[in-house]
Amino acid sequence: MRLDVDAPLDAEWMRGRTALVTGGGGREEGPGTIGWAISRLLALHGAAVAVLDRDPAAAGRTVAQVTRAGGVSVPVVADISKDEDCRRAVQEACDALGGLDTLVNNVAAWSPAELFDADPAQFDELLTLNLKTAWQMTRHAVAVMPAGGAVVNITSVAARRAGTVYGLAKAGLESLTGGAAYLLGERGIRINAVELGALWTAGVAENLPAEAREPRRKMNALGTEGDCWDAAAAVLFLASDQARWISGQVLAVDGGGPARMPYPGVTRSPAQTGVRPGTDSPTQTRVRSGTDSPAQTGVRPGTGAPAQTEGRS
Repeated sequence: MRLDVDAPLDAEWMRGRTALVTGGGGREEGPGTIGWAISRLLALHGAAVAVLDRDPAAAGRTVAQVTRAGGVSVPVVADISKDEDCRRAVQEACDALGGLDTLVNNVAAWSPAELFDADPAQFDELLTLNLKTAWQMTRHAVAVMPAGGAVVNITSVAARRAGTVYGLAKAGLESLTGGAAYLLGERGIRINAVELGALWTAGVAENLPAEAREPRRKMNALGTEGDCWDAAAAVLFLASDQARWISGQVLAVDGGGPARMPYPGVTRSPAQTGVRPGTDSPTQTRVRSGTDSPAQTGVRPGTGAPAQTEGRS
């Protein structure tokens, strides 16, 4: 575990706040779920957390861990595909915590089904679990939230070019985030989204073989592997007053985006990347004597205009 969530509470960022995290249940083993990590980290920073899950045992595990660490947490059991369960879940959280000012919409259902491969029933199910649940929960939560409240939606890089039904639903969630920002802003409530890349979590480990882990790590620009704590840290920031003037934004947690791909016919040498062979430091820019401009800026002497690039027709 990269973060010591059993350490003494540090109630700096979320002191006095009350949060409801959907899909916050924990697993008995494995790398951890995103909702579990979010619940633990918000509690570590002083929030009282309602952990919503349709599995009572999963919700209870997270609540027990928060409580053992000295935090305040309550379980809420609900199937948020049903609007009445959403309304009840918000009311239960308010009653148990004395109010509600933070909502994290984390529930999701992944599928590789491409846009025209899914049948109508699967299409409806994926849009319900990945988009409609967040809309329903937000609709009921903001009705009781005070000014200064915050909503954080969990979305995915699959939304960027939505070739799957899952990606389409997440694209809808990002659009909802932007559209709701100016509507909720009139009430002093912020709403943002965290867009996740190829993290390795308990949910991913259940759906992909272990041998997929290393190739996935190499898919991002940093070439390192993200986990549920990276997602939780982004949620903590957006939920807290550290982001008090940020709303309607999508924060990518994706290791810098896709790794650089080879370009046909181009061989990149260390010199072209600005690094001297045999070193880790960039090459120095040479400046001509008597000037303030680099030697290879392409600016004609005596002018502020770039030199024209000659090209073969």
